[in-house]
Amino acid sequence: MYQTIKYEVKNLVGWITMDRPDKLNAFTEVMNKEMIKVLREAERDANVRCIVITGAGRAFCSGQDLVDVDESTDHAEFLRTRYNPLIEKIAGIEKPIIAAVNGVAAGAGMSLALACDFRIASEKASFIEAFIHIGLIPDSGSLYYLPRIVGHAKAVELAILGEKISADEALSLGLITKKVTVEEWDNEITKFAERLANMPTKAIGLIKRYLYESSTATLTEMLEKEAYGQRTAGLSKDHREGVQAFIEKRRPEFTGE
Repeated sequence: MYQTIKYEVKNLVGWITMDRPDKLNAFTEVMNKEMIKVLREAERDANVRCIVITGAGRAFCSGQDLVDVDESTDHAEFLRTRYNPLIEKIAGIEKPIIAAVNGVAAGAGMSLALACDFRIASEKASFIEAFIHIGLIPDSGSLYYLPRIVGHAKAVELAILGEKISADEALSLGLITKKVTVEEWDNEITKFAERLANMPTKAIGLIKRYLYESSTATLTEMLEKEAYGQRTAGLSKDHREGVQAFIEKRRPEFTGE
């Protein structure tokens, strides 16, 4: 079904694996299209309540495969047709998305990780805004997400110096949610993803939506958005289950409805 990625659904989690290990999972036109297609599939599937994006082999994603780029490339159109739709799709999906960064995340690969809601990194993972090394600027959402995650000063440093940072440094910067040992990798990623998959999905989606909107909204506007969102959440089955479970002093069983 897919040429450059693998996809499976297990225990309410959609697992997307970029699968070009011999090229460190570098993006091609086919991979861009397949990533958007599989994200749409996961978004529509009621049996998917959390999405994990990871890489095959020793890399998460090394960025764009430069074989696809030459002197005739219109970089603006390249981004508008390949990467911008991918990043916007990730931002628009109202389900939690985890970047399981198993190795290097460079260039557009780092941008992809930044666009996800959570970043869990292997102890062998590293991050690099590699664009400057070929005379380009960070793209695919990096200049939007990076300062929001690590702050303006550190974003300037990472984007302009283009130095590789380790999983330990990424953790200290707040760039990742947690660091995991190689031995614990599969178990920890699965446990974290299934935890999210069993949470109240509708509330998570509303939180994602309004946090994005808060960056350009006034306080008054956000108060109204919160009121509207809370009404929506308050009408959900998960809210009723949460209240009932609290009263009965038991763990809630959320269904994402």
